[in-house]
Amino acid sequence: MAERINVNTRMGSSSYPISIEAGSIRMIGQIAERSASGSNVAIVSNAKVDGLYGATVTNAFRQAGLKPVTHLIGDGERFKNFKTLESTVKFLGENKISRTDLIVALGGGVVGDLAGFAAAIYLRGIRFIQIPTTLLAMIDSSVGGKTGINMDFGKNLVGAFYQPSAVVIDPNVLQTLPKREITAGFCEAVKQGALSGPKLLKQTEDALNNIGQFDRFLADQVRFKASIVAADERESAAKTDAKSRKILNFGHTFGHAIEKVTRYRRFKHGEAVGHGIIFAAELSKKLELLAEDEVKLLNDVVHRTGSLPPLHGIDPSEVFEAFKFDKKNIGKSLQWILLEGIGKPVVKPGSEIPDRILRDTIRAVISR
Repeated sequence: MAERINVNTRMGSSSYPISIEAGSIRMIGQIAERSASGSNVAIVSNAKVDGLYGATVTNAFRQAGLKPVTHLIGDGERFKNFKTLESTVKFLGENKISRTDLIVALGGGVVGDLAGFAAAIYLRGIRFIQIPTTLLAMIDSSVGGKTGINMDFGKNLVGAFYQPSAVVIDPNVLQTLPKREITAGFCEAVKQGALSGPKLLKQTEDALNNIGQFDRFLADQVRFKASIVAADERESAAKTDAKSRKILNFGHTFGHAIEKVTRYRRFKHGEAVGHGIIFAAELSKKLELLAEDEVKLLNDVVHRTGSLPPLHGIDPSEVFEAFKFDKKNIGKSLQWILLEGIGKPVVKPGSEIPDRILRDTIRAVISR
C-alpha cells in the first residue's frame, strides 16, 4: 500500500512530499521531472548501492528524457569529510550541472548527508532528491533536511539545513540489506519509539518479529520524525520542550562520542546510537528520572535488534572528552536528551549533571 507523507515546514517553499511505495525506485524519472526544470541529473552513490540499483535508477531517468551521470563516494562514516565533499562538488562542476538541474542521493545516511550538503552549497543551492536505501536513512536521516560532514574534532559539525525536493522510499530495497544495517536502522527506530511513546515503541517491537507490517511501520516512524521537524525545523537553541528537534538526539551524545574515539571505523551510526540509548537510559535512572522497569525495557528492545559491536578497549576518559565537541553544546553547557518515562523526553542542561555521575555511567556501560 502506497503512503504519502508531507513534511510541512514553517517556510512553505521548503515543504516536500515523502512517498513510501514498493517499486517506487523504478518511477524516479517521473518524480525527477516534477522536481527540476533542467535535463541533467547527478546521482551520488557508493559502489555497493550503485551495483544493486544504479542501472535501475539511470534507466528510469533516461526513459524520462533526462541525462544522468553518476559519482561514487566511499562507503562509511569516515568518508563523510571535506575531501569527499570537494570531489563531489568538483564532479558537479565538471559535468556542468546547473541551477535548474538535480542531484539525487542514492544510498544510506552518509550518501544522503554528503550529497545534500553538496546540493546546499553548489551554486548556492540546487534541488535534490533523497532515495534512501537503508532502514536508518528511510526513517531518520533522509527526513528533515540536516546535511553535513564529520570533522576530526566531532561528528556532523559542518553542514547546513537544506530540505530535499522529495524523498522516495522503496521498501523493496530492504531485502538486499545485510543484517548489520537492519540492526542499525532498528536502533534508530527504538530511539524514536522511546521518544514518541508506548504505541510506536510497541510497533517497533512488533516489526522486529513481523516484516510483513513494514510499510505501516515505516510510515509511522516517518510521520513522527516529520512532526518534530515541522515544529522546529532548524533546531532552535532556545527551544527546550518536548517538541524541540533536540529530542531526536536521544542516544546520540554517547553514540557520536564512541564513533569519534574509534575514528568512525568500529560502529555503524545506528549501532552507536543503540549503545547511546542504553547509556542515556542508565544516566536517566542515575538522575532519578527514569524507573528501573523502563530502563530494562529499553535495554531489552535494543538487544533484540541484533548484536552490537562491543565497547571493549574504549577509554572512558576519551569518551568524556568527546562530549565537549558535541554539537548540542550551547554556550559552555552540553544539553542532554534524557527520559522521564517512555514518550517523555526532557532536555537537561549539562551544568545540572555532575561530572562524577557522567564518568561513572560511561565506565558502567563500557564495562558491560
